[in-house]
Order: sequence, then structure tokens, then C-alpha cells
Amino acid sequence: MADNEHNKGKLLIYQKYLELLYYTNDLVRKYPKCETFALVKEIKNTLYSGLRLLIYSIKTYSKNDKLKYLNELDINLNILKIQIRLSYKYKYISMQNYQTWSNLVTNICNMLGGWISSCLKK
Repeated sequence: MADNEHNKGKLLIYQKYLELLYYTNDLVRKYPKCETFALVKEIKNTLYSGLRLLIYSIKTYSKNDKLKYLNELDINLNILKIQIRLSYKYKYISMQNYQTWSNLVTNICNMLGGWISSCLKK
């Protein structure tokens, strides 16, 4: 992959992550007040720590550090998937919200998988 294409890929995953962030923040506003300091807080913590890991991944030049951050981000996204499932199970979100939210996360996971693979090949 040419260096320019690789940077576009990094930028695209960052843009997709921001879309996920905006979508999530809009959704969790509708959760019941009793979840504000429980599930909502956990979801936001997962998202923002994931954003931090993504930025570290983009900014670091060390292959080992980059892989460490990318793997941690992958774990964060898996935790987020569980939190989304819980949100649906407790009927805080609709089936359509669940599908849209899950698709956003899955798309980022797919891009992340490609990025991790390209790091391992170098």
C-alpha cells in the first residue's frame, strides 16, 4: 500500500470513529436517568478511551507500540459491542438503533483488522 493510501485509511477510520461517537452520544441521551452513572458512563468511557487509543495508533511510529494500541482498541470495540447488546436487551434502544450502532462498530472493526494485518506484514 502506498504511503498516501495508508494515511487515507487512517483518516477514514478516524472519521468513522467520530461518526460512531456522535451517534452514540445522541443515543445515550435517551437512556433512563437511572443508567446515567452506570451503563451510559461505561459506554462513554469505552468510546473515549478507544478514541485515545486510535489517536495514539495514528501518531506513534513504533510498530510494537502501534500494534499494542490497535489490539487494545480492538478489545475496547468488543466491550462496546457487549454494551450495545445490553442496551438492546434492556430495551433502551430499538432494533433499528441496535442494527445501525452495531454496523458502525463492525465497519470500524473491519478497518481495524485490515490495519493490524498491514502492520504485521511489515
